[in-house]
Amino acid sequence: MNHKLNDFKKMIRGKRVAVLGVGISNRPLIRYIHALGAKITAFDMLPDNDPVLTASRKAFEQEGIEIEWSTGNNYLSNLIGFDIIFRTPKMRSDVPQLLAERTRGAVVTSEMEVFMELCPARIWAVTGSDGKTTTTTLISLMLKEAGWRVHLGGNIGTPLLDRIDTIEADDAVVLELSSFQLMSMRKSPDIAVVTNISPNHLDVHTDYQEYIDAKRNIYLYQPFNGRLILNADNYETAVCASEARCFVNWFSRINPTAEPGAVLKDGWLCWNYEGKCERIIQKEAIVIPGKHNIENYLAAISAVWQYADAEAISRVATTFCGVEHRLELVRELNGVRYYNSSIDTSPGRSIAALNALAEKKDKAVLIMGGQDKKCDYKGLGQAILRVSDRIVFCGANSELILDNLKQEAQQTDFDLSNLRIVKCGSYADAVRKAKEMARPGEAVVLTPAGTSFDFFRHFEERGNLFKSLVNELSDE
Repeated sequence: MNHKLNDFKKMIRGKRVAVLGVGISNRPLIRYIHALGAKITAFDMLPDNDPVLTASRKAFEQEGIEIEWSTGNNYLSNLIGFDIIFRTPKMRSDVPQLLAERTRGAVVTSEMEVFMELCPARIWAVTGSDGKTTTTTLISLMLKEAGWRVHLGGNIGTPLLDRIDTIEADDAVVLELSSFQLMSMRKSPDIAVVTNISPNHLDVHTDYQEYIDAKRNIYLYQPFNGRLILNADNYETAVCASEARCFVNWFSRINPTAEPGAVLKDGWLCWNYEGKCERIIQKEAIVIPGKHNIENYLAAISAVWQYADAEAISRVATTFCGVEHRLELVRELNGVRYYNSSIDTSPGRSIAALNALAEKKDKAVLIMGGQDKKCDYKGLGQAILRVSDRIVFCGANSELILDNLKQEAQQTDFDLSNLRIVKCGSYADAVRKAKEMARPGEAVVLTPAGTSFDFFRHFEERGNLFKSLVNELSDE
């Protein structure tokens, strides 16, 4: 019996609960706690006439879920007198209205924080600047292949609190956690993975150190018998070992002597322990391309070792074709392959995607541009030039990408007169222009190097529009 869950259900009945943000993670939360008897007010900055918000309100009404609403620019002005406040992950916990309510006595939390407190099963959780989603997915697939009953969720797009009644103690829970979810977290998973750390989301975090500190919460509160998986090739990640409260395992694509952990040695992904390398699978057998995906596999192997055997790991590696929106092949038209990599929400992600194309010696027309996160663009121009001399810009940070491209082109003596640049105001125009510029045998790749918030609600919406536009193209 899950005593913590039973206590939560008794506690929340009749309480005044504020839910801030009616997005992907909080809609199921509203349904769940409403059924438990909570008196809910939903807060959202979208105006009353927003079509997405209107659809959400209508859906709740049709389900018989009666809640109060506070919407629009001043939506937080009504945040007064609540017992419990669930904030949306991207809202900072030091917003003045939240601080005032906390001082008054309210509990300020989030769907993920409550879930981790109440979850009866062993939890694997992954964070990092790049590779989170793929690594999280790989861990879940490897555990499934090994016979575990797996629940996958978190920042990967699936909230889990409303499913907690179905989770048993012998199950496995695998979570992707963003820096926003971790900022106020005071509960760490049993097995924590930090893929890498580099400057990211500095449009929300006050500085790089705050971003790093948020990531640290994934391991600062681990149990003594837990496990922390760290990237030996990334300085910011490797130094975390000194703060570990539990066992540390490593992964490394560069250093085959890192142990205990998963390493790349002589073309094989291996488990290295006490100087003995147990071969698991050859890197050429992995379906998804790129050095960054070798690292994702090594991180996942280190996380599941002792919970999944080499055969289960190998079955995943030889069949898994990648996560949607990550160098996802949409279609081939007139000899041109169209790839959707809308997940490339930072320069680092775009660099990894472009390097994967370069490893295959692909040439491509690139569609780039998104909202800047105050990231470091170093290396992006060089990565672009390895695969492309034709770029279609459509996004708020287009000039930042172009400035970096010109600077790094000069450093490599690239003749800028050979570079064709087109700027478009819509994705429909960008896709049409990219089709005109591409040659048979090449690719058209959406790799924005910025978030989707200049035009879209999230990267999935951006990627889905791109796929829809590509599938509408004629072969003329």
